[in-house]
Amino acid sequence: MVRLRPQVPVLDRALRRDLKTLATFVSIFCSQRHEGLGKSPMFLKTHDVSAIAGREVCLCPSCSKLLSHAFMKRTHCPMDPKPTCKRCPKHCYSPMYRKVMRSVMRHSGRELLLSGRLDYLLHLLF
Repeated sequence: MVRLRPQVPVLDRALRRDLKTLATFVSIFCSQRHEGLGKSPMFLKTHDVSAIAGREVCLCPSCSKLLSHAFMKRTHCPMDPKPTCKRCPKHCYSPMYRKVMRSVMRHSGRELLLSGRLDYLLHLLF
């Protein structure tokens, strides 16, 4: 089977950084919370996930769905400049996705801080 390369939109630096952070956080969450589930490489028609993340991202089906939803919402965010989602006056995530994403951010952020990743600490603060 031949896979065509997706039509990738041109992403600015801040958007690319946010999408990479989302991919990293969901990947950490999935690898630690969904160990026994079957995982497959993440593929989207609208984004080259591997190029954005800098590596292949393998997720379970529920985390793949969450990450694809997050990529779409972040890419089409009408706010300029983009505030953090918890401080945004207009929430684009549905309540179910917001609850799951909050737990993903809480778990993965803690893991990254405990592993000594200071760049993510700076992301949290600024």
